[in-house]
Amino acid sequence: MFTGIILHNGTIESLERHANGARLRLSVPPEFDLQRGESVAVNGVCLTMLPEDEGIVADLSEETLSLTTLGSLAAGTIVNLERAMTLGDRLGGHIVQGHVDCVGRLIAIDNGDYRWSFPNEFADLVVSKGSIAVDGVSLTIVEPDGESFGAALIPETLRRTNLGAMRVGDAVNLELDMIAKHIRALVAPYIRK
Repeated sequence: MFTGIILHNGTIESLERHANGARLRLSVPPEFDLQRGESVAVNGVCLTMLPEDEGIVADLSEETLSLTTLGSLAAGTIVNLERAMTLGDRLGGHIVQGHVDCVGRLIAIDNGDYRWSFPNEFADLVVSKGSIAVDGVSLTIVEPDGESFGAALIPETLRRTNLGAMRVGDAVNLELDMIAKHIRALVAPYIRK
């Protein structure tokens, strides 16, 4: 579990494809000391880390490559990193699992107000003042319209995360609120279509 509060960034060094997925190599700050097998969210995707002398590596499954943006990121790309929370940590953002639901695209930037598209099948989970993780960053949804949503990004978020360097058209990993997904699953049998 994660919180969506990004305190570190890393840089993609390489993505080596193989028969059953890929191996992602990242350089990370020296203070980002990890234990072998530790879970880390990379742009919101929960991965198992394998520390090496010059950074960290993680193996990606075909499903991860097909459902997230990780397979399309080039060497040199800055990514958001978040270590898994421990019991007793503050929950400064919201509960994030690192299980990406879909990929969206940045469609507009206007004076700190960012707007992303998302697949219409998730429209009932994207609600005003609800939570969403965008590339692992916990944000509050504003003005959803069934195909897109906005979020006001403060200077600290733009400075600490890769969202400040995004351009219109860039793809992002989206994880919808876990509680909303569970409620939808529970009430689905009782809703008439």
